Amino acid sequence: MPAFDPILIAVVLAAIALIALVTLRPSLTAARGGRVLAFLAFLVLPLLASAMGLSAHLDHSKSTEFCLSCHPMKPYGQSLHVDDPAWIPAHHFQNNLVPRDHACFTCHTHYTMFGDAKAKLRGLRHVYVYYLGHIPEKIELYEPYNNRECLHCHDGARSFEESDLHKEIRADLASGQISCLECHDTIHNVGDLKGKALWTEPLKKSAP
Repeated sequence: MPAFDPILIAVVLAAIALIALVTLRPSLTAARGGRVLAFLAFLVLPLLASAMGLSAHLDHSKSTEFCLSCHPMKPYGQSLHVDDPAWIPAHHFQNNLVPRDHACFTCHTHYTMFGDAKAKLRGLRHVYVYYLGHIPEKIELYEPYNNRECLHCHDGARSFEESDLHKEIRADLASGQISCLECHDTIHNVGDLKGKALWTEPLKKSAP
């Protein structure tokens, strides 16, 4: 669960206190100050608390923990721990090339102004399928994986730019004529997890 901001908790408690006050003493609304309190209690503070709560949940939904909380996604989380650098997501995850606590969101959200909103709308569909629909045996992306998601980080990186092979096909990678996955094709491969050696993530050190 997301860790709620103390300010959000304060707003909720203030709203509850004011609503209780106005409800128990409705005569307060006879005066201008009482009507202002009622306006704050029943409209302004609840809307503010709802907006802050929604923001906290949206932020939490970007976490790897949240993404892997659904049973069908468990094998994908396990694939991030395969002890083999040829497994691209595992290599990125284990070497902190993507932030571990936001690994899924980093590689699977379009980097556009409305990327978050589109991802959340799709997420609502996932919730519906998980609880009320039929979960497919094979989970697939809505569209082919875009090189844009790779180039978002690798574009300009020395190891990428100085590769002779990358130099030859650089324009085609940028245009999408050639997919990065044509060469780097060992991705999650959840069907091949059995018997694979797994890396154990070290425990985080507590702050002194």
